[in-house]
This record gives sequence, C-alpha cells and structure tokens, in this order.
Amino acid sequence: MELSIIIVSWNVRGYLAKCLDSLAESLRAAPLNAEIIVVDSASSDGTPDLLREAYPQVRLLPQSENVGYTRGNNMGLAAAQGEYLLLLNPDTEVQGDALTRMVIYMREHPQVGVLGAHTLNTDGTHQSSRRRFPTLLTALFESTWLQPYAPKRLLDHFYARDVPDTAIAAVDWVQGSVLMLRRAVYAQIGGLDEGYVMFSEEVDFCKRAKLAGWQVVYHGDAYVVHHGGKSTEQVSAAKHIYFQQSKVRYFRKFHGVAAALVLRVFLIFSYLHQLLLEGLKGLLGLERPLRHERVRLYWQVIRALLRERSASL
Repeated sequence: MELSIIIVSWNVRGYLAKCLDSLAESLRAAPLNAEIIVVDSASSDGTPDLLREAYPQVRLLPQSENVGYTRGNNMGLAAAQGEYLLLLNPDTEVQGDALTRMVIYMREHPQVGVLGAHTLNTDGTHQSSRRRFPTLLTALFESTWLQPYAPKRLLDHFYARDVPDTAIAAVDWVQGSVLMLRRAVYAQIGGLDEGYVMFSEEVDFCKRAKLAGWQVVYHGDAYVVHHGGKSTEQVSAAKHIYFQQSKVRYFRKFHGVAAALVLRVFLIFSYLHQLLLEGLKGLLGLERPLRHERVRLYWQVIRALLRERSASL
C-alpha cells in the first residue's frame, strides 16, 4: 500500500461525503495504490450508515464515543498500511492531482518527513497553513486580544509570510487539516500526542519530527479546499478551552514550566479582562444576550486554565 488517507469525523456527514467524492475523483486517474480510513467518533447524524451504503470502499472504524481528534488519528495511523500517511480533515475537498503531487514529492525527497498542502478557503482565497515555531512572545500576541498590536515582523515571521503562497519551501510546521507524513517518521517518533485533545497537536508532531532530523515542507502547488472548523463549530466553549490548554501544554513540553506558567497567567488575565469588559457592556444594556453568552464562555475558559494549573502542582 502506497498511501493511507485517514479522516476523523464527528457529525459532519455532508462535508465528509464531499471530501470522499473529491478523493475518489483525485484517485481515479492517479497511479496510486491508496486506502481511505474513516474513524467515526460516534456521530449521531447517520455518518456510519452513509459510509456503509454509499462508500463501501472506505474502511470504517466506528467508535462508541467521541474519541477526539488526536486519539482518532492515532487509531487510524495504527490501522493504516501505507508508506505515506495523510491526515485529512473531513471538511476538505482535494483538488485535481494534489495527492499525486504530494506523493511524488515525498518519493523524490527522502529527507522530507512531513508535507503540507496549499489550502484554500471555501471562496477559493488562500488559507494560511504554514508556520514557524512560536516563541513565548508570539504566544502572548497570536490569537489573543493583543494580536492587532503585535510587532509586524513578529507575526510575519510566525506566519512565514516571506514564503510565497505557491512556493515549495521548508517551514517549521504545517496545519493538520492536510498533513502527509512518511511511515518512517511515524515508526521513529510515534503518533500524535494524545495529551492534546485538539489544537497544537500538529505543531508538537512537526517539532518532534524536526528534532529527530526530518524536514517539514509546505507544497504550494498541491491544492486542497478547507471549509474550516465544521466539527469544532458545534462545541464553541470546548474549542476555546482546548485551544488555550493545548497552547500551554506545548510551551510546558518544549520551553519549560516557567514559560508555561507565564503564558497561563497571561491567558487567565486576558480572558478576565474580556469577561469584565463584556459584563460592563451587558450592564449598560448593549446586546445583553450576546454579552451574557460571552461572559459565560470566558468564565469557562478561565476555570479550565485554573484547574490545569492546580492539576500540574
């Protein structure tokens, strides 16, 4: 088996069907011996029945509970037989010969252990999916309320904006929506770290791959549409909590306890600032239902960050 495509799905039946249709079209003319594995996390939208009836060629691994993104991908990796292993989000659509281009590139560059694709938004515009590893300063600005005030060169470096969208270039990490890895990398460093439920798991994986001597490359000529976050949209509070907990976990793992503590304290005060601001707006009568929902969300994130701190002591 040359290529194993692994998809973890949870209640995104419509998007998954489009993804599988795009894979069938892409593989129809491709000289690739490929398998498709779907790990379904106890979907309640009829996904398993759809796969059995309309996509019998897909290997279905149905679960009795929501196993999460990282654990689900590890189940797929353990079952896969391919020389190249593609982690693919269910809300993606592969364009043209993207899979062939990626596999050929991996064949021709044996030092490359991880390869990412050129992802597009639903409207066809470019979606940034290549990065350099974050520093603590980056983490304090990126994806926080301070991001608009960040030094331009700091975020330009993090987002690898010096790399053209259509280039093929070495980077530090690529987003997990479309991530191809070599079996030899999986055999050497293992799968995704299940300490991350979702978010930052691909940063961690690419970090470990690079520390083991492998290159990570962005392939700007292999296109995949990524509709973006269709599973996590269903659990807004959990999305915020896991995003911030994963960020803290990454810094504790690779930068030490002190860096993680600084980041956690900053995040707690950042969300506290937003909570107080939204609460004040609610008291003034400005869109009270919206303010109430945001206060509730921010308080959940703060509590989760405080619990994580207590658990790590």
